[in-house]
Amino acid sequence: MNGVDIKDRAASATGALAPSQGERAAGAIVKHIVMWNVRADTPDQRADGIARIKAGFEALRGRIPGMLAIEIGVDSSGVDYACDVVLYSEFESQAALDDYATHPAHLALRDALEGVRIARHQVDYRAEPTR
Repeated sequence: MNGVDIKDRAASATGALAPSQGERAAGAIVKHIVMWNVRADTPDQRADGIARIKAGFEALRGRIPGMLAIEIGVDSSGVDYACDVVLYSEFESQAALDDYATHPAHLALRDALEGVRIARHQVDYRAEPTR
């Protein structure tokens, strides 16, 4: 398709900065942040769901090629508009993040957590050099 992939076209349409093929090849660090709310009717169910998410993602540490960092945080604010859990991760490149999305350990975790998470918000972005 004229050397432009679907992600590049979608990013152009939304005004987002999509990495060029050269930047992907150069391995620009990509940050992947996901926030979830947990399905629960009681505080104990919420705590159990949060614990399952946290343990599951922490178990991926060291198992995903190209994953440089992973951190799972639990909301402590208690405000009604906050998400319950956040995943912060860094990948050595967009290609590494793309590979993570289809990695068998990630897919198995996603399937194991089916129904635990009820809302999901995600942001992926290239890290800007610090000065």
